[in-house]
Amino acid sequence: MTARKTPQTMKPATAAKKLGVYLEATPAQFREGVVSRDELNALQADPPEWLRELRRNGPHPRPVVAAKLGISISGLARGGITEALTTEQIDALKAEAPDWLERERATQAEVRREAARLKETRPE
Repeated sequence: MTARKTPQTMKPATAAKKLGVYLEATPAQFREGVVSRDELNALQADPPEWLRELRRNGPHPRPVVAAKLGISISGLARGGITEALTTEQIDALKAEAPDWLERERATQAEVRREAARLKETRPE
């Protein structure tokens, strides 16, 4: 007698995080159900139009916004950005280049330089 394998499932919030999309912008069907590992793999391999559209135009979750701006998530908070932004809003912020964004980019660049320096000095 073999035990039946139950498919591994996750909450929609976890699946949205893994897909890099803002949960509240996903279709109701996605938000209200559970997502199996196979469904997640299928969404990643062949994204439906709604997923391609969200990835292209947003709204994007904070980690994606931070990455697109070249700053940390903490830097977003310090800059007063607490909500999801669309690609258009991100591009407008980049074009406007407010002082806080330039400071955060400089801070992030310094953090990366320091991390690279530490990596070089550590013995293998």
